[in-house]
Amino acid sequence: QVQLVESGGGLVQAGGSLRLSCVASGGTFSSYGMGWFRQAPGKEREFVAAISWSGDSTYYSGSVKGRFTISRDNAKGTVYLQMNSLKPGDTAVYYCAARPATLSARVNEYVYWGQGTQVTVSS
Repeated sequence: QVQLVESGGGLVQAGGSLRLSCVASGGTFSSYGMGWFRQAPGKEREFVAAISWSGDSTYYSGSVKGRFTISRDNAKGTVYLQMNSLKPGDTAVYYCAARPATLSARVNEYVYWGQGTQVTVSS
């Protein structure tokens, strides 16, 4: 059983930056593909970014590519999401997720989920 705890959310002005962290425990972190997803009020949960177990491969949604960067530190059991040039449309609860396989952009392919952290971008 893997437990995931996100942190780093908050309120930021448009154009600003935030760095989200997700600390994993209870499993072999280095064997999991990790992803970040987000869910805005009244909308479905959507894919943001994913990273392979080794960190060699990453994948981004078109709406964040070039602005967000996903990375991981297997020694610390942590995955990060650096978010730059934030827009009001990025406002959502951000979740990290893990799956015992390579990276994926599909919500239903992730087994473990964190509780989420709120990101609010003001205009």
